[in-house]
Amino acid sequence: MRVAINLLPENPAHPSGAHWFWTRMIPEMVKRLETGEELHLLVSPKSRHLYQGYGPGVRYITYPWSNERRAARTLSEQLYSPLRLPLGGIDVFNTLMAPLVNPWSLVVHIKTMHAFTAPESLTPLARAYRRMNYPHAARAADAIIINSESLRSEVERYLTVDARKLRLIYEAVDHDLFKPGDADLARNHVASYGVTKQFVLFVSSLWPYKNCDGLLRAWALAGNQLGSRQLAIVGPGRDQAYMASLRSLAAELGISQEVVFVGGVPLEETVNFYRAADAFVYPSLNETFGLPILEGMACGCPVVTSDTSAMPETAGGAAILSDPKDPASIARGIVEAIGPARDRLRELGLRRAAEFTWGATAASTLDVYREAADHRKSRRNRRT
Repeated sequence: MRVAINLLPENPAHPSGAHWFWTRMIPEMVKRLETGEELHLLVSPKSRHLYQGYGPGVRYITYPWSNERRAARTLSEQLYSPLRLPLGGIDVFNTLMAPLVNPWSLVVHIKTMHAFTAPESLTPLARAYRRMNYPHAARAADAIIINSESLRSEVERYLTVDARKLRLIYEAVDHDLFKPGDADLARNHVASYGVTKQFVLFVSSLWPYKNCDGLLRAWALAGNQLGSRQLAIVGPGRDQAYMASLRSLAAELGISQEVVFVGGVPLEETVNFYRAADAFVYPSLNETFGLPILEGMACGCPVVTSDTSAMPETAGGAAILSDPKDPASIARGIVEAIGPARDRLRELGLRRAAEFTWGATAASTLDVYREAADHRKSRRNRRT
């Protein structure tokens, strides 16, 4: 079985959560490959360095472009793949956007339905392409990997899909990185970012649907119940207009002195923020998994998150749930998390995060590939 994994949608200059996902998944899958099984990684000359050192069982198929040139990358996926992948004897193609011609078994790996649920997070062209391609991919796929029951409901809402194709595989936490540590050392570290007091943490790219504005309103409502704490906003401002509106809102609410916009930091740096924070608040309006919830829990940080979409599913009873559209509800959650509930939430969170491992995710994904490869063999046999 030869499986091609499409890594081209990653921009080499700005690696995203998808890069993190695959750099954790591929080594775990390599450990579990059986005789005659190979992974073939689709990379560009500029992105290959992001996926190195996996050893035997991993090969590379080089395309001209990855997402540093989105339009050219998209064309190459559509036009070059049907010619190049058969030359490598590929049996299964793992991708998101399906080529119009698919002479292999197709596994579509859907992580979000943002083209429908959070359209503002995509450019108009990218949004239109996904809305056009998703229905074709759902029809052509042998299997569709999803990461939550919430995503299952969104896929079934927006696409006409055979429910038997859907394979639920939860994502996981890198427990070698995200784990409890010395809180005092962590506090000393985050002080270099301007977070110099006790603080409550928010971690995410700053898209409107992440609801940082709702968090700011909640912070203002909580007022004196927060003591002298700061609110640390960690994450890059992907939408500059929204970033400007957040700063204006903080000033309007009279909390500018309490809010630290840290900006984007390397993922490894977020560990110190989780370890040092009094609580982690993730009041997103829509998530298909919500990995930061588990990252915070794995570091021993009490979590407050939303009571909608996948977040209750991911939290599994180990977080305080609030209504993300009601700042007063978020405020009550924060006050509870930094108060008497703190120790209980910490213990519940550690146990919940321990349930999610990359080894389990990789093993389940390989099983889907094997099933898809068997489908291809069956189709060949029927034709002969």
